[in-house]
Amino acid sequence: MDADELKERTKRFALRILKLAAALPSTIEGKAIRGQLVRAGTSVGANYRAACRGRSRAEFVAKLGIVEEEADESAFWLELIIEGAFLNENRVQPLLDEANKITKIMASSRLTASKRSSAMKANLNRQSAIGNRQ
Repeated sequence: MDADELKERTKRFALRILKLAAALPSTIEGKAIRGQLVRAGTSVGANYRAACRGRSRAEFVAKLGIVEEEADESAFWLELIIEGAFLNENRVQPLLDEANKITKIMASSRLTASKRSSAMKANLNRQSAIGNRQ
């Protein structure tokens, strides 16, 4: 899956989150969960787009970490909706599955990018040491 496909996937996720949040009851609990879920769920797509525009590999890795955290937080709120019986589980479970998939994708991408960054630094250090020999 390339960056453009992930941008689209995370945007669709945000839209689905907004629709599900709108269906939550207008109780104190429902409003609290709605606010947290909307913030976390929409942040996934926004921060992924920001990661793609990162000015460095380190910034890219850091932003992916934020995306991973927000996707996992979205999963938490979705689990709470199911366990608290705020909405029908059949309606929420597919979105929870997607939140967990996005979390795994971002965790894997972050680790891969981080390893590449470490390998590049090691290579630069080795080249610098060779170039500085007397």
